[in-house]
Amino acid sequence: MSRPGALSDRTLDKILQGVPVTLKDDRELTSPMSPAPVGRIRVWRGTGTVVKVVNVSLVVPPIGLDSHMIFAFTAPDSGVPHFTLDAVANGDNYAFHLDLIPRVDLATSLSYLDTVFEPLTEIYTEVRGREGLTPAHLTPRQYALMSPWMLVSRATAAAFEGIGDAVDGYLGHWLSLLSSSITGIDTARDAQHRALLFSPAIDPVWSQTERLLGREQSESVRLELVSNE
Repeated sequence: MSRPGALSDRTLDKILQGVPVTLKDDRELTSPMSPAPVGRIRVWRGTGTVVKVVNVSLVVPPIGLDSHMIFAFTAPDSGVPHFTLDAVANGDNYAFHLDLIPRVDLATSLSYLDTVFEPLTEIYTEVRGREGLTPAHLTPRQYALMSPWMLVSRATAAAFEGIGDAVDGYLGHWLSLLSSSITGIDTARDAQHRALLFSPAIDPVWSQTERLLGREQSESVRLELVSNE
């Protein structure tokens, strides 16, 4: 199995072991560019703090693409952040994106910031200083939609191989937050945030996904991420 696939599968297994969700959708993704399936989307749903887990894998050897994404979404009225991991290889080049997506405005929520994100600072700082990592090409608008503790980098094979401990650290902290009670959440904010987070006008990955999967199938994947339904 590829490095991104192995990291994604290991992380997904830990999420599924830690939260009560049930698999509701599992389908292959196809492409007009290939006679064989090029990926898979799986969706789990729950009734607790975690209401939806989405895993999207796109593996297309002829173009060197090996991409695995996990989003674990918490309930609209929960203050626990959403968890996300992207693990990607493109030929011999690797990249990853790891974050807990805040549910409030951090600039006006110091107690939330200290409880939810400050415990990640040691991991964040240590990873940022590692050899073999270079900045990913994200726009300022994309950075604005995530947390200041987001880890997103291109990586050498060796650096990518070692990122598992940081993923475990972020995931372990997120799982520990699931039992916390964070109130005063604006449910409308989360819907607006997710619409922007997965907007084709902001993230150019959707134009690439549309070329690979076709408009209808790409849009079905995107809407699965936007909606809690």
